[in-house]
Amino acid sequence: MRGLKKLFNYFFYCGIEKEEYNAVKKDVYISNFVIWRSLHIFMAVIFGLLFLASILVDLISVNRALYFGAFFYSLMAVSFFFFLDKDSIIAQLLIYLSISLLFIFGCFLTKNNPAAPSTTFIAFLLIAPMFMIDKPFWMAIELTAASALCLIWMHGVKPHNIWQIDLTNVTIFTIVGIFLNIIANSIRIREFVLTREINIQKDTDEMTGLKNKGALTREINSFLADPSSSKSLMFMLDIDRFKSINDTYGHDVGDSVIVQLGNYIRSGIEAGEILGRFGGDEFILLKKNTDDIEVAKRIAEEIVKGASENISIPGSEEKISISIGIAIYRGEEKNYSELFKKADIALYKAKADSNKRFYVYE
Repeated sequence: MRGLKKLFNYFFYCGIEKEEYNAVKKDVYISNFVIWRSLHIFMAVIFGLLFLASILVDLISVNRALYFGAFFYSLMAVSFFFFLDKDSIIAQLLIYLSISLLFIFGCFLTKNNPAAPSTTFIAFLLIAPMFMIDKPFWMAIELTAASALCLIWMHGVKPHNIWQIDLTNVTIFTIVGIFLNIIANSIRIREFVLTREINIQKDTDEMTGLKNKGALTREINSFLADPSSSKSLMFMLDIDRFKSINDTYGHDVGDSVIVQLGNYIRSGIEAGEILGRFGGDEFILLKKNTDDIEVAKRIAEEIVKGASENISIPGSEEKISISIGIAIYRGEEKNYSELFKKADIALYKAKADSNKRFYVYE
């Protein structure tokens, strides 16, 4: 049973768990996109040269229409690759279409030379799977269907003895191609998983598990640089009299308060919001796609009230209080530091208002 589960994982998730595969699937699609865009450019060049050669050389003139068709398709595919999103499912389908057409191209070549074994088709069986990262299950179906089509098509075209050689070779190399795809996928997928784990560690604050300063800066700068991002709210939070907490109760208690606050804020954020620990007792929360001042005030009130009710100093019944500075982004600031400066000024003014404990920069 354990062996079957392992085999299942290799065929459907490249030898890793489903959750791990889904976490890197977008990176996999982007990798396929980049590789196959380059391959289509290469294919266009090769088939274009073969078409020109078929005009000049009688020996390969019989394949002239095939070369032109492959050249034309490669050019069309390249143009699509420059317009499609890198993680688009349409791009993935286009890649599978290209693989299918390569196999059909191999069938046509072997049909034009029925006295010889299907060496070109077999070469495609071995090469194509090495350049495709996806669930090996799909490639197994692709290779099996292509091989069955080739053998059925060539059955009435080739001499029986040549067809029998093809039957043996195609069957063997279909199986080999499937296993090559499994091996190549498992190696490359594990590289994606390892890279993702390294990036997460690099971008994660060790104490709270939230984004660290570097990750915050990069993600907010990326958001501000996006032409479609025209509004957001930045909240800058810190704990009132935090130095006093450290001096009175010790740094371990202070760290515990920071962790509690991080967990509390994280429990209330929505998908797509950016949250992280800027450093010390300061946190940054960026709420996207709104510049409504009333929404900003309501969120700040909820955080201030919730923190005072839910976060306490360990070994004491004393509750903490926090202050929040709010900066509103309406497409004016060009980078993180410009928006951060406004939130920092607002935080300074919030600390002077012991009643509201938040302030909106205007």
